[in-house]
Amino acid sequence: MAYQSEAALEQQFIEQLNKQGYSTVSIPDYDALVANFKVQFEAFNAAKLDTPLTGKEWERIFNLMLGKSIFQSAKILRDKFVLEREDGTKVYLSFFDNDHTKNIFQVTNQTTVVGKYVNRYDVTILVNGLPLIQVELKRRGIDIREAVNQVMRYKKHSYNGLYHFIQLFVVSNGVDTKYFANSDRDLLYSLAFFWTDFNNVRITNLKEFSISFLARDHIIKMLTRYTILNDTDKLLMVMRPYQVYAVEALVRQATLTNRNAYVWHTTGAGKTLTSFKTAQILAANPNIKKVIFLVDRKDLDSQTTEEFNKFEIGSVDATDRTNVLVKQMQDKNRQLIVTTMQKMANAVKRPQYAKIMSAYKDEKVVFIIDECHRSQFGDMHKDIVRHFQKAQFFGFTGTPRFEVNGKTEGKITQTTEMLFGECVHNYLIKDAIFDNNVLGFHVEYIKTMEGDFDWDDPTMTEAIDVGELYLSEERMSLIANHIVQNHKAKTRNGQYTAIFAVSSIAALVKYYGIFKKIKHDLNITGIFSYGQNEDAEGKDEHSRDALERIIADYNKTYSTNFSTETFSAYHKDISDRVKGKKTKSLDILLVVNMFLTGFDSKQLSVLYVDKDLKYHDLLQAYSRTNRVEKETKPFGIIICYRNLKKRTDDALTLFSKSHDTSGIVVPGYQFFVEKFNEMVMKLKEIALFPESVDTMQSEDDQKLFVITFRELTKYLQSLQTFIEFSFDQDALIMSEQEYQDYKSKYLMLYTRQKTDREVASVLNDVDFCIELMESDRINVAYIMNLIRNIHFDDEKQKNYDIKHIKEELGRTDNPQLLRKVEILQAFLDRVVVGLESADEIDAAYNDFENEAKREEIVAFAATEDIDTAMLTEFISEYEFSGTMDAGNIRDRINKPMPLMKKRSLVNRIVDFIRQHTEKYQ
Repeated sequence: MAYQSEAALEQQFIEQLNKQGYSTVSIPDYDALVANFKVQFEAFNAAKLDTPLTGKEWERIFNLMLGKSIFQSAKILRDKFVLEREDGTKVYLSFFDNDHTKNIFQVTNQTTVVGKYVNRYDVTILVNGLPLIQVELKRRGIDIREAVNQVMRYKKHSYNGLYHFIQLFVVSNGVDTKYFANSDRDLLYSLAFFWTDFNNVRITNLKEFSISFLARDHIIKMLTRYTILNDTDKLLMVMRPYQVYAVEALVRQATLTNRNAYVWHTTGAGKTLTSFKTAQILAANPNIKKVIFLVDRKDLDSQTTEEFNKFEIGSVDATDRTNVLVKQMQDKNRQLIVTTMQKMANAVKRPQYAKIMSAYKDEKVVFIIDECHRSQFGDMHKDIVRHFQKAQFFGFTGTPRFEVNGKTEGKITQTTEMLFGECVHNYLIKDAIFDNNVLGFHVEYIKTMEGDFDWDDPTMTEAIDVGELYLSEERMSLIANHIVQNHKAKTRNGQYTAIFAVSSIAALVKYYGIFKKIKHDLNITGIFSYGQNEDAEGKDEHSRDALERIIADYNKTYSTNFSTETFSAYHKDISDRVKGKKTKSLDILLVVNMFLTGFDSKQLSVLYVDKDLKYHDLLQAYSRTNRVEKETKPFGIIICYRNLKKRTDDALTLFSKSHDTSGIVVPGYQFFVEKFNEMVMKLKEIALFPESVDTMQSEDDQKLFVITFRELTKYLQSLQTFIEFSFDQDALIMSEQEYQDYKSKYLMLYTRQKTDREVASVLNDVDFCIELMESDRINVAYIMNLIRNIHFDDEKQKNYDIKHIKEELGRTDNPQLLRKVEILQAFLDRVVVGLESADEIDAAYNDFENEAKREEIVAFAATEDIDTAMLTEFISEYEFSGTMDAGNIRDRINKPMPLMKKRSLVNRIVDFIRQHTEKYQ
């Protein structure tokens, strides 16, 4: 039986949507889209319009909508629009309604849009005439990554005008289907999600996806409730299925019962967004007097505040003053409060607040508690529970407390279930790794002591007083040297950062001193909470003095001016450097407990461990390393200098609810050797020698070579993180020279695909994953991220940041960035210096680059005395097709001139077009 064609899949999909209440409409081109939108917009707002819109009124509405970014368009979509009519009356109009029954749903296909190029879109879902969901299909058997790449091209070339209102994209090949949010930035395949059922079972078939996800009531909920406008980063974020199910489960619990509940979502799964969205929805319920989002004071750091403000600007009161909280409680218009456990406990205990706080004693109040296991087992929690007698408590945790790891008070072991009742939704670490929402762990155990005990039997080492052994100069020097020798291999030559967790402040200070004695070029610092009134007996220095010494070194390295008096600012600066946000990053951060819970950084990939960890503490610490970044970060790397094998197994077994931990812990070195060799054999079946690629005439063969070599390189990336790795080993059946020769052919195809390919090329939408090939992290994306993170609120720091970015530009060897150095420096000098915030950096750069492109074209045309419009047309054709017809260029130049001069002019034009396109691609 022949496979189903893309056209047949498209028709079947539309028929399914028709069954679900979508009406089919013919929209052949952009003008038809606009005309249909006007009709549907008037129909949707008919109850508010006693007469049809006039031409001027329609023009006013249309002008409001056009010329905006995707993020601004998303805001307009959700706002009411006040239209002053020609007769002077005002009417409140809207673009869609939270009630799905009040909206008009349409579907169209094969709309042809002329933007930079001519594009034809597969299926567009319209709500009240606006294109809100775009569906791109590939025939069965084709990787849906190609559909994502196609969406990226369309977005760059022709998703303009009303298409800026697209909120979600759906990509499918019939058997695999994913969805993702639109963005003003590059669209990332890693942010495309499978939909699932409540039990985290994937719904991948396009028909089943349509029935579940594209049901009209559900899609309106996804657009209104579960698409978040992130004001900090100016991004649309769409929630993952497990987040949606958890929110809905808690909303049901609050609406229909008075029982407490908790959600168990593994560390790194985005609990903060889920918990905050729950709080937002419940705050809109008139039957709930207050919704109070509680965090522990130590968790209300800069990162937590940043996260909350992404979802609702100004939502966090970061002060220590209880009276601020009491005023918020008194404010009847403030339904949602974010505060700390400590302030709420003070508010209910202090007599001066009794009158205000007693008003809520018998009212329905909902407490949402993020990372609930960290702060809910003490007296403060009991005081709050006693005061709010009709309150419901909803907790979120990635590592619940059970009998085996709960907090014991007397003879009672307190568990999460005792405090919060039933678990209404779970999403475990195995689920998250399977969905690629977090990475697995590669754990190495390094033996550091020899003696008359079995290293692999933890009870033996526990029975011996090993404290002195663990802190011996010899052992700690051995570990420090081991870290220095292997760090760059573990972090892709410093592309990623690391944390070193140690057992005590004394151990941290000692390790810091040892690192200073070793010759290396790594940036290493430490941070810890010093004791204000600690016992100094027998100590050479107070821990605060030790921290001051560490901070003084830090100031010299980074040209900062911190001290223990500005500890929170020091903490924030370190946090930014571990996240790679600063121009000069941090290689290794020494910690005792800080940064081992609640800290998220995609740039952090390695955890060195020289302390005892178990159960929740162990998984929380390990999970700092497993945030998904890109292909160059295949897993989180844990290097243990203590015997934590059994404790690791116990923790992963407990928190995955399974004795099978495969998939969580990455296999060992030999596994990747075998996989690498398998891919070498596959590669040689396609191209026996590197030069065999030169004679490949079939683009299908070229595509197969690209995909196979890309997979081989991914295994090589993993191999290179192992200490044992060397290309010289007999175990590998490909030499380094041979690999480099194949890599050259791979890059040749990549370059050809970028410059000389035909539009119909099958390489058109192949993901070359070129970052796997590059070793230089100073690329365009890195520089743009630095610009976005300039401190615009501090003029001195702003100038320092700009200076450092220019220094980074000066030392890059990234080919794409080298072409843009001049324009980026000009952007910094002419535009960034005058900006007051990072809000419009991306839009400002796009405008600046577009103007620079135009000026270059005009200048070259003037120099060569040719028509600017004609040159622009040649460039557009080359950008679109990747081909250039020198004969056509020659024929279009009508100036009389000798043949040789004309040929020379044509060559200069061809060179300019190529260089101009490469520079601005």
